[in-house]
Amino acid sequence: MSDEANRPKRILVVDDEPALRAAVSRLLSRAGYEPITVESASAALEDIERELPDVVVSDVSMPGASGIDLLRAMRGRDLDLPLIFLTGSPTVQTAARAMELGAFRYLTKPFDNDELLQAVEEAVRTRALAKAHGVLGGRAQLERAFLRSLDGIWMAFQPLVSASSREAIGYEALLRSNEPALPSPLAVLDAAEKLGTLHMLGQMLRTRVAEVIATTPPGPLFFVNVHVTDLTDADLFDPRSPLSRHASRVVLELTERASLEGVADIEERIARLRSLGYRIAVDDLGAGYAGLSYFASVKPEVVKIDISLVRNVDRDPVRRRVVSSLVQLATSLGIEVVAEGIETTPERDALIELGCHHLQGFALARPGPPFPTVAWA
Repeated sequence: MSDEANRPKRILVVDDEPALRAAVSRLLSRAGYEPITVESASAALEDIERELPDVVVSDVSMPGASGIDLLRAMRGRDLDLPLIFLTGSPTVQTAARAMELGAFRYLTKPFDNDELLQAVEEAVRTRALAKAHGVLGGRAQLERAFLRSLDGIWMAFQPLVSASSREAIGYEALLRSNEPALPSPLAVLDAAEKLGTLHMLGQMLRTRVAEVIATTPPGPLFFVNVHVTDLTDADLFDPRSPLSRHASRVVLELTERASLEGVADIEERIARLRSLGYRIAVDDLGAGYAGLSYFASVKPEVVKIDISLVRNVDRDPVRRRVVSSLVQLATSLGIEVVAEGIETTPERDALIELGCHHLQGFALARPGPPFPTVAWA
């Protein structure tokens, strides 16, 4: 094996805060890397000229030249050198510019040590592949598609309809993309996850919803999907953020399909969101593996019964019994129940009979620009 393959990978750490440089250096050393620390973008460029590192970890905001300036200068020398950004003041504009210049990851402070080490490991592996093949290939294409998708993202809204009044009590905000390479919401989210930009995407979507709420007269609630990763984003808990200003009109939806085990202090985080005025919903109830433990940790005001239990509920006695049990449990705990994914009138009528408080699905209204009209045949 060559000396190049055996040597520890050099990680250049760029930050004007001595304590943070030292902490990151210790973390990298313990993981078997060779950290080199500098305090400015200009010093980083000098080091890169002397001996090219394998990966750069840099702050965004620094006196003099910024991390964005550093990345721009790096791209004039090396198109493939991975740079991982750390920032205590994330903005959509900065993240988008970082992605445009080919940043490898964009992590917010305080960062999780394991998350940073995973990002460095992936960056080292990507750097090795780039050296072997001369191009970053798929990642570069994914970055370009994701950046294009940001320009074509828009929010659709689907009514949640009261089973008793037959009127819309609120609207769920749903991500839509006009980018052919990422045509579905799942494709956009998957790309953001692979590129390390889920926080940036979440902030953008929440801002878009906030803009709609600001122009909508008081009354309807707005249901906003929150990725598990969003629960570690300081912006979500910032009372000055665009969506937090309308928190009393917002229900944050957490999906039962994703585990909350990786989120530290989940009950404390949920309590902080409630203190801002948000209400909490558990989405996809009956589809995931978390089961009823969500009730204990999240204590939601709303649960949404998954489409897998709604489909053919009018003709399937097993589904009817499961839905009936869930409705009775939720109601006994003071939790409102939404049945989602309703596609037929018989399904709608069966769910009303079973006691669901609110209804959602194509049988009532398809998602669309603000705001689709409810059809009750």
